[in-house]
Amino acid sequence: MLELNKSGTDRSEPGRLPAQDPGPDAAADPRPAGDSPSTGPEAAADRVPLRPYLIAGAILCALYFLYAYFQYARFGSPSWDLGIFEQEVRAYAGFDAPVVDIKGPGYLILGDHFSPIVALLAPLYWIWPSAASLLFAQAALFALGAVVVGRTTQQILGGRSGLCVTVAYGLSWGIQEAVKADFHEIAFAVPLLALVCRALLLKRYTAALLWSLPLVLVKEDLGATVAVVGFLLFVYGRRLQGALLAAFGVAAFAVTLVVLIPAASSAGRYDYWTKIDKNGEQDVSMLDSVLGVLNSSVKIEMLVFLIGITAFMALRSPLTLLIIPTLGWRLLSQDSNHWGMVWHYSAILMPVLFLALADGVRRSRGSHRPWLASYAKVAVPVAAAIAVAMTQHLPLRDLMRPETYRTDDARSQAARAALDAIPAGSRVETDITLMAHLTSDRTVYWVGGAPGTAPDIVAINLDFGWSRPIQDPVAYAEQLHPEARYRLKHRGGSFVVMERTTPEPKEIPGVREG
Repeated sequence: MLELNKSGTDRSEPGRLPAQDPGPDAAADPRPAGDSPSTGPEAAADRVPLRPYLIAGAILCALYFLYAYFQYARFGSPSWDLGIFEQEVRAYAGFDAPVVDIKGPGYLILGDHFSPIVALLAPLYWIWPSAASLLFAQAALFALGAVVVGRTTQQILGGRSGLCVTVAYGLSWGIQEAVKADFHEIAFAVPLLALVCRALLLKRYTAALLWSLPLVLVKEDLGATVAVVGFLLFVYGRRLQGALLAAFGVAAFAVTLVVLIPAASSAGRYDYWTKIDKNGEQDVSMLDSVLGVLNSSVKIEMLVFLIGITAFMALRSPLTLLIIPTLGWRLLSQDSNHWGMVWHYSAILMPVLFLALADGVRRSRGSHRPWLASYAKVAVPVAAAIAVAMTQHLPLRDLMRPETYRTDDARSQAARAALDAIPAGSRVETDITLMAHLTSDRTVYWVGGAPGTAPDIVAINLDFGWSRPIQDPVAYAEQLHPEARYRLKHRGGSFVVMERTTPEPKEIPGVREG
């Protein structure tokens, strides 16, 4: 179970931090809480070599990027999100407002999710103006999390535990599924949360406070997580800092959802409330949402695997409280995409859980329960073995398959031929298949989501999975845009490109003059 006020009585060894709370019989430390000693075992722990973890991080970064890049190169993006984020970063790189036309002509993305931290990718985009640059950035951020998690674990537990946890984190299903889901803003939260947890475990409480502050710029719900960091600081004895940080987190959460996002939204509200209070067209009361948090085997499976990948030792650490806000909205949601082990929603939980594993092992080594003390000795390698075993059924397994690297198949060649038929600078309406390959130098709309714009090009993949097969692509384009006429420009494989033959409208929704 979670233990907030004690962490075991195991003795420290050279190169190993003492338990976070040595117990009621220990002599008082004359240093102010949160100060780091300059000598002794903690100083020795600070000399844990960084190079092995940088090498491990570089390997993980390469694996993540390799998977994501070849998925992109094979036109296999699973959603429109990569295109959305490239449009946002492209706008920031051009010092423009973050308008994302894929969500709707002239749509200000800060009225959808509040993630201004994404602007930090603008310098990378200046050098590498491609959706692939976002995939690389995410791979690097996830790998940075591995460096922090692994090295911190060795500082706490000693031995080879750090590299074992690096493997367990690096191959965890939460990270792998996020890599498969393409870029998302939560990539920034992964190393930040790792640094927050590291600072808490090493009793660097001011650092924990400072590392938690940027989380409110990553996504609107993370203010609640910041509030939990404040609660932990309060419990660990930094009462003023903890109370102020908790108040800041709650205030940021409320202001973002009630003021900032509605102010940027054309609808004047936060649209994702409906994920909790509506199931399709049916209204759902908050009481029903709360009572239904465990009403699906998918939810239960996700929870079991969240804790199971830590060999269940994360339950011994108060750090696990940090996952409650994210789990809370996911379990309350009526959208089944939020419940399971796919997509990117669990990535930010991984650094928290694996550092909670390290803390749980430390707390259990001196337990008066012999079975727990014995289990603590093997929990870290067990967690690493679980991660390796699960990888047989996770995305990185595809890196062992030759077809993963095959980008010259007929479908990919047809897709590239369709891209070549679309002029740079044009306004294009398309589906997910070509979307992220067009957003770097075209204005891109989601098919059916840009009425009245009469785009220059309508490009579709006939095999995209339409609810009804498209028999006449030109007629379909004119059905989408009755104000314009189109002709077939290119057809190859399942890809069709139509170009507008009538003059461009004088006024185009979402297009600013000048």
